[in-house]
This record gives sequence, structure tokens and C-alpha cells, in this order.
Amino acid sequence: MHNTLFYIILGIIIVDFLLERWLDYLNGKKLSTELPEELRDVYDAEQYKKSQEYKKANDRFSLITSTFSFLLIIGMLLFNGFNMVDTWARSFTEHPVLVALIFFGILAIASDILNLPFTVYDIFIIEEKFGFNKTTPRTFVLDKIKSWFLGAVIGGGIISLIIWFYQQTTTSFWIYAWIAVSLFTVFMTMFYSTLIVPIFNKQTPLEEGELRNEIQQFSEKADFKLDNIYVIDGSKRSTKSNAYFAGFGSKKRIVLFDTLIRDLSNHEIVSVLAHEIGHYKKKHVLKGIVTSIIQTGITLFIFSLFVDNPQLSAALGSEKPSFHLGLIAFGILYSPISMVVGLFMNYFSRKHEYSADGFAKEKYNGEVLIRALKKLSSRNLSNLTPHPLYVFFHYSHPPLLQRIRALKQTHLIRDEEN
Repeated sequence: MHNTLFYIILGIIIVDFLLERWLDYLNGKKLSTELPEELRDVYDAEQYKKSQEYKKANDRFSLITSTFSFLLIIGMLLFNGFNMVDTWARSFTEHPVLVALIFFGILAIASDILNLPFTVYDIFIIEEKFGFNKTTPRTFVLDKIKSWFLGAVIGGGIISLIIWFYQQTTTSFWIYAWIAVSLFTVFMTMFYSTLIVPIFNKQTPLEEGELRNEIQQFSEKADFKLDNIYVIDGSKRSTKSNAYFAGFGSKKRIVLFDTLIRDLSNHEIVSVLAHEIGHYKKKHVLKGIVTSIIQTGITLFIFSLFVDNPQLSAALGSEKPSFHLGLIAFGILYSPISMVVGLFMNYFSRKHEYSADGFAKEKYNGEVLIRALKKLSSRNLSNLTPHPLYVFFHYSHPPLLQRIRALKQTHLIRDEEN
């Protein structure tokens, strides 16, 4: 039985790799020398050529890194690498929680070290070449240290708690794990921006002035109480722009990248915020959390049906059953289901983006939002002609062309110069 599971695991990994490479190939072939009429003002000829070079550079890099990761996990499976790491972990202790922590710690650190040259190349060669990188070596090193610390504390804490539940309750552990993970999800949604973000970035209240006044005026018009408007030093690492909404109730806040303020006009910034507020008013954030919690519960329940099966560990080369080996084997076996679920999640996410765009159009100005989206795509050298199948599998946001057409679909957007 474990041999069958082994070959199924091997097959899933191979099929997934080939599928991703095929999608990348289709997406690369979709590059065109000409843009659709609606997008011809996004790039001039030189900038458009640069955007295509950026995509090709990322595609080549992705092929190398994904192939490396594929060969690495295939090697781990064929040469009993997971069992070897498990044996090392057991040489320190036999306590199930500590063994799992050491096991995952070794895998995480080894993976990070092996991928370090690729990460450095991506940031300091590719992103630097195309004018995006602002990360200094010092910031890079500090980010790594902080990420390791957070991974150990948060990831280690969650794994420890789940295994402890398993030790105490066996197959009914999934109920307690589900409750714990759900509470953690809600907690992080509310406090991520106030607890985690400051570890990496500086957030400062948006200063009084014309922009803040316009944001507050729109918030009042949209019946959206908003007191917390912050600016984050995104330019510390990249020239790319972004904005996001975080939290609930009194903890909700809008966070603007300083690069966004630099790149867009005040009205364009407000249009982007109108879109983000649309997500909140349409309850997309709440729906996403509820969906994630339900999905987590179903996954944990299915895992609980197989967690005691020693064949999972045996499929990874271990004669000694363990929770952590079973978790890895199950994770790979479950990945096709997870991919299908992900397709539905992306589909609904794209629908939510259209809905939030519609809110911004109705409550503020659709034409201004279009200008903002075009500017952001231009600044970020976005691929404007992705393959539809690639979009279907990977995009949580609709491509720019589809967003523009949707914004103009119902009726003509008022041509108002704000």
C-alpha cells in the first residue's frame, strides 16, 4: 500500500510541475507586439518593450527556480530524504512535539539556505536591473532574521498546539485545531497591521492636508467611518506601489504605500481607496475569512481520517509512523483537491474585484479609477496580455483590460476632470 501511495505522491508532483510549465509556456506565447486599443496609453513603445523584457526575465528565472525545487523534492522522495531528517530529529529527543519542531525547523532552514542564491538574484539582479529594487543588503539580512524568528514563534507555536491536541484527543484533534486556527485567523486579520507589519516597516499617520481631507470627505460620503489612515515606507524595499485595507471595527485602517502617494494624484489615490472600501462595504473581507475557516475545517477533518494511517509515513520511507511525516504526505496527496478549491477561490476573488470596482465607480469616479489602474500597471511593468487559461489558474484579480471594460460596461463613465 505504501508503495502505491509513494507513486501517487510522485505522480502528483510531476503532473503539477508539468502543468505549471505548460501554463507558463502559454502565457509567454501570448505576448504581443501590439496592445489592445484600450491599453495603448498605458505604455509608450520603449516602456512596453521594457515590460516584456521584465516578464521574459521573470519567466526564465521562474523556470530555473521551479525546476530546482522540483528536482529537490523528487530527490527527497527517491532518496528517503524526509526519513533522514526525521531520524536526525529523533536523535535529539523522542518527544513528539519536539521531534516535529526540529523536523520542520531543519526543512525550513535548509530550504531557505538552498533558495538564498535565487532570492538574492531576484532582488539584487532582476529587480535592480528594471529599477524596482530599493532593498539594501542590511535590510535584506534583517528581514531574513525577523522572518526566521516569526516563523519559529508563530509556525512552531501552531504546529506544537495541533500536535498537542492530537496527543490528547487522537482523531478528534481536528475540532480543537480548527477552533485554534480560526481564532488565530481572526486575530491576525484584526491585528496584523499593528503587530506584524511594524516589525518590518514603519507606519505613520497620514499627515493633515489636502489628501487626508479628500479621503475623509469620501469616507463620509460612502458612510464609512475611517479614522486610521497610515502611510507605510514601501520605498524601503521597492518602487512598486500598493494600498490595502486591514482590520475590523475600530481596528480597521487604510494603509498607503509612500510610492503610491508619489505616483498617483490625490483623486486617483481616493479612487483606489474607494475600491478598497468597496471590499469592506460589500463584506468581501468577512466572506473571505468565513470561507477560509470553513475550508480549513474541512481539510483538518479529512486529515483526521488518515492521520493514524502508518502508510502515510511509510510512503515517505519511514518505518516509524509520525504526525509530521503523515502531514507532509497528506499535504501532497490533498494538493489536487486544494488546487480545485483554489480555482474557485480565485474565481470568486475576481468577482469581488469587479464588485469593488463597481462600488468605486458608483460612489466616486470610474474614469479616475481607470487612470489609476493604468498608472499602477505602467509603474509595475505589469503584463497586460496574460493568457486566459493562466488567468483562470493563477489570477486573484482580473487583468487590467477586463477591469476597464467592466467599468465601462453598464453606462458611459462621466468624463469629469477632478
